[in-house]
Amino acid sequence: MPIQDIEGAVTVEILHLSSVIKRPLVDRAGDRLGRVQDLIVRVGEQPHPPIVGLVVTIGGRDLFVPIRKISGFEPGRVRFEGERVDLRRFERRPGELLLARDLMARHLINFVGGRLIRANEIELARIDGVWEVVGVDPSSRPVLRRFLPGRLDQGIRSGAIVDWESIEPFVAHVPSARLRIPYRKLARLHPAQIADLVEAASHEEGEEIIEAVGQDRELEADVFEELDTEHQLEFVRSRSDTDAAQLLASMAPDDAADLIAEVDQERRLPILDLLPEVQQRKVRSLLSYNPETAGGLMSPDFLCLPESESVANALAAIHTSTAPPETLNVVFATNVEGSVVGSVSAVRLIQGEPTAPLTSVIGPNPAHVHADWDLGATVRKMSDFNLTVAPVMDGDHRKMLGVVTVDDALEVLLPNGWRRDFGITAAED
Repeated sequence: MPIQDIEGAVTVEILHLSSVIKRPLVDRAGDRLGRVQDLIVRVGEQPHPPIVGLVVTIGGRDLFVPIRKISGFEPGRVRFEGERVDLRRFERRPGELLLARDLMARHLINFVGGRLIRANEIELARIDGVWEVVGVDPSSRPVLRRFLPGRLDQGIRSGAIVDWESIEPFVAHVPSARLRIPYRKLARLHPAQIADLVEAASHEEGEEIIEAVGQDRELEADVFEELDTEHQLEFVRSRSDTDAAQLLASMAPDDAADLIAEVDQERRLPILDLLPEVQQRKVRSLLSYNPETAGGLMSPDFLCLPESESVANALAAIHTSTAPPETLNVVFATNVEGSVVGSVSAVRLIQGEPTAPLTSVIGPNPAHVHADWDLGATVRKMSDFNLTVAPVMDGDHRKMLGVVTVDDALEVLLPNGWRRDFGITAAED
């Protein structure tokens, strides 16, 4: 299908993959040689991978026909230009993909927005004499086209086509594939977006995503923390105790505790025993609380400084702290006896005089919750006092046990599958 520019000159020829597959291959005289089974591309660094050849069935054998021997894709047939066909059976070479067999009607990752799309049609274009894969149509239009041939093939809606440059295919199912989803592309997405992709994908596709982010242990842990419990358990069950412990060790202690509490009982202790001592101690402490209380919800990592410290030192402590970023929105201050006497937001610290002591900027007697408070009481207190980080105090109101952040509270308040319920989904079929 030729596409014209404003002045009417033909600039590029567009072709649907479905219009080529199963079409006859004919010679110069128009006599039939065989049937086209697939088109072969070599995926690499090019934004639009070139077509390198065709798989054609001739005499019951699947043969390779190089693209240079194809003179044209005509309506209802493909024309062969060569003098003879090489009768050696087709064999995949490393890095090659078969468009119909490997990609058609399968999920692909669209990195614009971090969504899964389905390749209902693959669009090809001849640019400067070279046939390339230029895009995918994930809409229902290609399906309707097969039922209503001719009626929906009068043009291509550019808005429906996703540029191949923004797409990455799943290739773990391809026998000769040596490429996997590039980590550098996934790393541009937020961990929550990657988790949405995993949840929308099949188990095999999800494993391929997790394998890619596994190059960065911190990112892998962040993605796992964003997954729903069902998917977390699915991946943990497929790993050894050592691998599971290694993953939990890189997660926030409260998230690690939530996950290990859901692991099959016979595996909990062996995995827990493999955790590093510091992480193990934090996780064991959190497991002692009812998960439906502030104690079960809290993070044991927060920043608490003597009230005599300067504002500048407090900011420096935030900079070097290994506590989760969401817990560092508030810094707590203690007196000489170690009791919590106040708190201050990170914004207030930034606005404060660097040499001033914390006593000059903290708000006294911070609103707090207790470890045995249920979720309702905890959330009401946070709402009444506009707390983004609520300190969890012991029974004597002296020692801080941890903090409950607003995102942790929201996570347990929202129903399971809320992204799908509200139409926020990674899948676009």
